[in-house]
Amino acid sequence: MSISLYRAPWLDRLWWVLVFGLALSPFLFIVYGVLGNTLGPDPAEVLMHQTGEWAIRLLVLVLTARPLARWGWPALFRYRRMLGLFMFFYATLHLLVFAQVYVGWSLEILLEELLERPYVMVGFAGWVFLVPLALTSTNGMRRRLRQRWRQLHQLVYVVAVLGVLHVLWLSRSDIGDAVLYGFLLGGLLCWRLWQVSKRRLAARS
Repeated sequence: MSISLYRAPWLDRLWWVLVFGLALSPFLFIVYGVLGNTLGPDPAEVLMHQTGEWAIRLLVLVLTARPLARWGWPALFRYRRMLGLFMFFYATLHLLVFAQVYVGWSLEILLEELLERPYVMVGFAGWVFLVPLALTSTNGMRRRLRQRWRQLHQLVYVVAVLGVLHVLWLSRSDIGDAVLYGFLLGGLLCWRLWQVSKRRLAARS
């Protein structure tokens, strides 16, 4: 079943600006907080929390776009690539804050953190898997890679699993967010597996 995307040019441009502005607004609020010194007594913790939260929220939106399109709501699907790049942007900010505040750009300390703290390991692994997805997000790369592009971008589901583990290990006693994201991303992963199974069964029949 193909996903139909009706485009009215002026309306499409308007929605593009709106979605871009909404996706960028958390970063602008973060910058405003840093410049105005309004992030509270522990600004590093606030920066880590906000950048990580927005990365995983955008991940949920990216993975929700396809099933919504299948169910007759294609609008979000048009901006999936933009949202995916913003997800990578916030995930990278999350990593940079960690590198600046908690590691001090020391490779030795980074290796210690990776080995001693599982949540750092899975978080860093998730970011590493995001890098090739961001680099191959252009139309040109999609044409060059062809079928391999689709296979490569299935890594987003690996990122989703790692993201949930990262939040879960960080949550300690308060696991509400981890349960919520686990439920949402787990449901989206199950839906994707169901779609793949349906296609394989249809191909065999």
